[in-house]
Amino acid sequence: MRADRLVATLLLMQARGRVTAAELAAELEVSVATARRDLEALSAAGVPVYPQPGRHGGWSLVGGARTDLSGLSADEARALFLLAGPVAGVSPDVRAALRKLVRALPAPFRADAQAAAGATLVDPAGWGANVKPRPEIVDRLQVAVVQRSRVRFTYRGEPREADPWGVVGKGDVWYLIAGTERGRRTFRVDRFAGLEPTGATFERPSTFDLDEVWREVAGAVEEKRARTKAVLLIEERFAWVLRDHFGPHCEQLEVLPDGRARVRVGAPEPRDIARTLSGWGSAVEVLEPPAVRAELARIGTELAGLYAAG
Repeated sequence: MRADRLVATLLLMQARGRVTAAELAAELEVSVATARRDLEALSAAGVPVYPQPGRHGGWSLVGGARTDLSGLSADEARALFLLAGPVAGVSPDVRAALRKLVRALPAPFRADAQAAAGATLVDPAGWGANVKPRPEIVDRLQVAVVQRSRVRFTYRGEPREADPWGVVGKGDVWYLIAGTERGRRTFRVDRFAGLEPTGATFERPSTFDLDEVWREVAGAVEEKRARTKAVLLIEERFAWVLRDHFGPHCEQLEVLPDGRARVRVGAPEPRDIARTLSGWGSAVEVLEPPAVRAELARIGTELAGLYAAG
C-alpha cells in the first residue's frame, strides 16, 4: 500500500473512531476493494486495527490507539501545511497527499490547514532568470537513500560506487552525501554521468545525522570560499549592497566619523574581490591586502587603456 494512503487511513481512523471500507474509499479516492485490502494489510503488518462486523460495524483502532501524526495541535497542523503548501504547487504527489491529510484532520483544524496550504507561493525563478529544473537523477537518488540501495555511477569520468546516505539541495545545486570505500564523500549531482543500482543494499551508520553532516560540509566549503580577506571603506548607507554581494563573508567592523564604514569581505582569490569591487570606482577604497589593491589597479589600467582613446 502507498505510504500517503497509510498515513491518511490512520488519521481518518483516529479522527472518526470507526470507518467502513466504503467511507475510506470515498475519502481516499480509491475503490472499496482497494480500501479493504489496505485495511487488511495494516492489520497483517501489526498495526492495531480490527474489523467489527454488523450493520453499524467498520474498522477501528484497538483501544482508541493514536498515531503521533494525528496528535497534532492546531498550531502544529498550521505550521505543517504552511511548510508543505508551497511544495504542493509544483508536486502533484504532495498536492494529493495534502488533500487527504486535510480530510483526515480533526474537523476544527481543517479550515486553518486548508488556508495555510494555500497561503504561500514560492516562485523559484529570479527576476530575469529561468527556473532551473530539478535533475531527474535527484529523484532516483532519493529512492536509493530510502531503499538503502548501493549505486554505481561515473563521476568526473571515473567509475564509482557509493552508499547514498542523504541528498541535499543548496540553492539550485544538488549534492549526495554517501559512504564509499574511502569513507564519507560529498558529490555534486550535476557532475554525475549515469546512475544505476548495483543490487546490493547497505545499512546507514546509526550515528549519521544529515543536518549535522551538511553543516560540517557547508562550513568547510564556506571557509574555502573566503580564504582571501580584504578590508575596505565605503559609505555606510551602501554597506548593505556589499552584504548582498558577499553574503556571509561580509562583516561591518565600524562606522567612522566621516560616515564611511570599515568592512571586511572574503572571497576565494584576490581577483574575485577586485572584480566585484571594480565597478564601484572611487566609492570603495581597499585598505588591505596589497594583492587586492594591485588587482584593482591592473583592472583600472586595462580599462583606461581600452577606453581612453574613445
